Amino acid sequence: MKTEWKIFLTIATFLLGAAILYGAWTYGDGGRVEWIGTVALLLSFLLCAMCGGFFWFVSRRIDLRPEDRPDGEIADGAGEIGFFSPGSYWPFGLALAAAIAGLGLVFWQFWLIGLGLVTVVFAACGLLFEYYSGTRRTAEH
Repeated sequence: MKTEWKIFLTIATFLLGAAILYGAWTYGDGGRVEWIGTVALLLSFLLCAMCGGFFWFVSRRIDLRPEDRPDGEIADGAGEIGFFSPGSYWPFGLALAAAIAGLGLVFWQFWLIGLGLVTVVFAACGLLFEYYSGTRRTAEH
């Protein structure tokens, strides 16, 4: 995680500098700040800073991974990484539910917004609990 937070915070620093430079340049060129580009650059800065801050926060609480150590070998990263879903239809259902809610917002139909939000919650729960088996494993068993 050490590498990730450095990359994200470097990009965030660049975006902040670009936003300041862009705002000053447009003000000097036209007499007023061009707000669309300036706000877009500032929001991009905030997004990268948020990701970098999260990775920094996590990197302080976990052990160094093989890719973070200068003496790390490729073989150190061998083994089971985790469980990855072989295939799922829930992301498609979640996208469809979000599209229904979006159409409700576009046409300002409250019934369609409500239907979309209910289906978004249902699809998000389906995606979250897709592999939940209902059994709880403890250290005693």
